Amino acid sequence: MERDRWVGDFLAMGGYGAYVWSAFGVTALALVGLFGASWSASRRRARELERWQRRVESLDDG
Repeated sequence: MERDRWVGDFLAMGGYGAYVWSAFGVTALALVGLFGASWSASRRRARELERWQRRVESLDDG
């Protein structure tokens, strides 16, 4: 029973739980969004680099 009370107190964060957990959630969403955007941009740049390399190779051949 004491453990349940401790968990509740921890989640309440001394009355600031709503602020703390919402800030944590917003931060987590921002990090996930940044990771997704970076990953997408990296894949896009890799495809662009491959296209440029094929173009340069075709110019070298002919």
